[in-house]
Amino acid sequence: MKISAQFAFWASVVFAIACIAYAGFGFSSIDASMSESARDDSRGYAWFWLFMGAIGSATALVSWLMLSGRIRMPEE
Repeated sequence: MKISAQFAFWASVVFAIACIAYAGFGFSSIDASMSESARDDSRGYAWFWLFMGAIGSATALVSWLMLSGRIRMPEE
């Protein structure tokens, strides 16, 4: 299945924004009254979504470089 670089760019941007927003919500919802294990689990979950946001950002960057012509798309 082939997708265009423009679609990959916009899909990656939306994915990255959603993941980073979800990670921010996860970090902001950690409460001091939670048990230590619940806090650690919440932090791990938020760090995972932040990592996924970084993956989405990297994919958007590569797609943007392809669109601007700095990276050539392979010929068939």
